Amino acid sequence: MVVLLMGVAGSGKTTIGRQFAAGLGWDFADADEFHPPANVAKMSAGVPLNDSDRTPWLAAIRAYIDRQLTAGRDAVVTCSALKERYRAVLLAGPGPVKLVYLRGTAEVLSSRISSRQGHFMKPAMLASQLAALEEPAGALVIDIAQPPEQIIAVLRRAVTP
Repeated sequence: MVVLLMGVAGSGKTTIGRQFAAGLGWDFADADEFHPPANVAKMSAGVPLNDSDRTPWLAAIRAYIDRQLTAGRDAVVTCSALKERYRAVLLAGPGPVKLVYLRGTAEVLSSRISSRQGHFMKPAMLASQLAALEEPAGALVIDIAQPPEQIIAVLRRAVTP
């Protein structure tokens, strides 16, 4: 199984994903690792990505998911996956991929982003992510106002037998 954690910047995808995967002995991959250098440079300059920028990035994430499923390896993958058409790419194909949406208020998200050090995602870009966000239908939705251990407990109950 692959669990796809989605949400805007600051929603805790990496923190929750790493801890959840480690607790189960699953593989972990952060979508940031799949960005080509041009995307990182663009975001570092405070410029939001467009759909052309996202196409190879989403394809690389989907290829990783396919490799994990083909190998029979459980994994957690993070990705903002803001729009339904992006999720269609990520969720297409054989094998179980469970979509989990980490949802939070603009205030909580902004506070988290502002406290990060050395990340290419700038606080000013949160507004563009929130504007682009199409909340998913059919996803497990978890409120990020809870402590990480509670979020992980909810996640574990929802995706493990």
